[in-house]
Parts: sequence; structure tokens; C-alpha cells
Amino acid sequence: MKKYDIFLFDADNTLYDFDKASAHTIKLLFDEYGFTYCDDIPARFLDIGIQLWELYEKGELSDADLQKLRFAGLLDALGITHDPVQLNARYMYELGKCSFLVDGALEVCRHIAAVGKQIYIITNGFWPTHEARIQHSPIEKYMSGFFVSELIGHKKPSTEFFAHVLSCIPSADKSKILVVGDSLSADIAGGINAGIDTCWFNPQWLENRTGIMPTYEINKLLELI
Repeated sequence: MKKYDIFLFDADNTLYDFDKASAHTIKLLFDEYGFTYCDDIPARFLDIGIQLWELYEKGELSDADLQKLRFAGLLDALGITHDPVQLNARYMYELGKCSFLVDGALEVCRHIAAVGKQIYIITNGFWPTHEARIQHSPIEKYMSGFFVSELIGHKKPSTEFFAHVLSCIPSADKSKILVVGDSLSADIAGGINAGIDTCWFNPQWLENRTGIMPTYEINKLLELI
């Protein structure tokens, strides 16, 4: 791996353990509202979210629809009658308090900052939740900036998203930038389309059958060091 000066990290399941945070939040909400809970519910919620998120990244689903439908689908499957929009609002608020990190994230961010390199978060999603989570996180002090699709008005992997990011980074040299993320379709494809080297974070050792070819592949964040 060659040397880079700027690292563009995805947030969910790259630096932050979204699956763990989501499971924690779902359990909290079910207890709060008195819904019957079982251990497979967080996984069912994630499965629904993954399907909807794919449509969202393609621009086939609006912000409002995404936030409504993921809970509507879960509640319907469980036979629970409740306002999915209201429940989603509580979910997003509580999720912002969860700053669980992926193994190695703190060490990697600390090392990159210590050697004088820049770190930015580039993520799809909603600003209030990301802002709250970042503020609760020990890696905030190592960040040079944050880019969230809701504020930009474009989502990864669009070229518009990455063009905005690059325009906001002083003297950004594409040859010295590395995109790091767990999503081939959003992070890696977006980086490739923007002419930036990419690193696929693949902790589950998944087989890449997409035809989207990252510059590098790692299974642990500490491999970046």
C-alpha cells in the first residue's frame, strides 16, 4: 500500500459498529414501549433496512420513505400497531447516543492523526444522528471534517457527493487520498468513479462478485497501519 495524506472513512460498519448500536437501540425501544422482544428482532430490522437502503442509495427512495418504511415493515411483521414515524424518531435520537467503535478504529485514527495525516468521515444518512454520535465518540478529536449526504444533497456513490467533498478539502490531491469503507456499491464504487484509490474493509471475508474492484482489501482496520 502506498502512502496517503488524506483518508476518507465511511462511518457505519467501518469506523462505527452500526449493527451493535442498532441492536442496542432496538432493545431499548422495545423495553420502553412494552413491546414483546426476542433476540432475532434486531437482525430482522437490519435485513429490512439493507433492502431499503439499497433503494435509497439508488435514489429510488426518499429520506422520509426510508425512515418510515423500515419500522413499518418491522412492526407489520411482528403484528404491532404503532406509528412507525414516531418510533423512527425515537430510534434516531437514541442511536445518536451510541458510539460503539469497530475493533481497531480508535487505534487507526490515533495513528493517522499522529503522523500528520487528515481524516474525514464521508457517510450517507441523517446529520442530527451522525452529529450526536460523533460528539459522543473518542475519535472526534482526530477528525478534520465530516460530510453527510443529508447536508450535501447527494449520496454516495454519486460523483456529485465526492466532488463536493473534494471541493471542501484544501489542496486535495486525488493521488494522495484513500477512500475506506465496507460498501462496494457506495464507498468503493463512489471512490472509483471519482478517480480516487479505494480500500474495501471486509471483516467478514465476503466474496466480491460485483465486478467493483477496490485498490486494496483489508479484513481488519489495523491493517491500514
